[in-house]
Amino acid sequence: MKVIFMGTPEFSVGALEALVEAHHQVVLVVTQPDKPKGRGKEMQITPVKACAMKHDIPVFQPVKIKEKEAVETLRGYEADVFVVAAFGQILSEEILDMPKFGCINIHASLLPKYRGAGPIQRVILDGMKETGITIMKMDKGVDTGDMLLQSVVPIDEKETGDSLHDKLMIAGAKLIVEALRKIEAGDITPVKQNDDDSSYAGMLNKAMGKIDWNKDAVQIERMVRGLNSWPGTYTSYNGKVLKIWESEVCKKEETSENEVPGMVIAVDKEAIYVRAGENVLKITQVQLEGKKRMYVKDFLLGCRIEAGEIFS
Repeated sequence: MKVIFMGTPEFSVGALEALVEAHHQVVLVVTQPDKPKGRGKEMQITPVKACAMKHDIPVFQPVKIKEKEAVETLRGYEADVFVVAAFGQILSEEILDMPKFGCINIHASLLPKYRGAGPIQRVILDGMKETGITIMKMDKGVDTGDMLLQSVVPIDEKETGDSLHDKLMIAGAKLIVEALRKIEAGDITPVKQNDDDSSYAGMLNKAMGKIDWNKDAVQIERMVRGLNSWPGTYTSYNGKVLKIWESEVCKKEETSENEVPGMVIAVDKEAIYVRAGENVLKITQVQLEGKKRMYVKDFLLGCRIEAGEIFS
């Protein structure tokens, strides 16, 4: 098929590589404009642009995909299908209706659950046992189009946002190739989504990672895994940000009279134990503001934490 591919982050790269390997004619890659990053504010290209350049595919980086000039650029390629994976801009109805086979989206959840920009992390935060990939034909709504194919991906007990991202990227790359084959052969039946079963997973932001110690340790432990590596899960210790990278739940129903949420109730060579609203969080890997990430056994060599201190 003659394909225009739209994507921006690392998640999209697997699908682009798979389309090239399957010998589809990717005539154009559309991605977000380059942005300055880091202290030096050097311009950084998107992962998808880097992949396109490697395969000598033309790259188009419109600031606004809906503008007339951008629309006419897309039209000029006369593609059979547009494949979209975490592009980052909303497509107009004019664009959605442009290709012969429509605009096909790779979405990282089992729709209609978890529509929106943050489904990968949200399923971990919610304690789900499985998630997956949905290939859908896009319409003017947010992830509301007809479903074409789905693939289930199990969520491990120690799954992090990063590890699940990688699993879903691989699953999405495999499924889009199968979907295009079926679409071209006319061997696919679209299925409408049941809006009553839908939920929304919004875009991540840094504030989401701030720990409320009044919550159950089970919820906090899911945050530590789900928001790893960005935005990360953090608390405050002696006026500095303390990121928590690894933890586990210790079941402890009884609470001493002097224990309050956020209080360090014990410290040993391997871990720091903090009282939550329910149960205790055993912390095994941390990163203090301005320092590198390290295991608690190494962290405690240079930072003395004692029972009774408070994480706020």
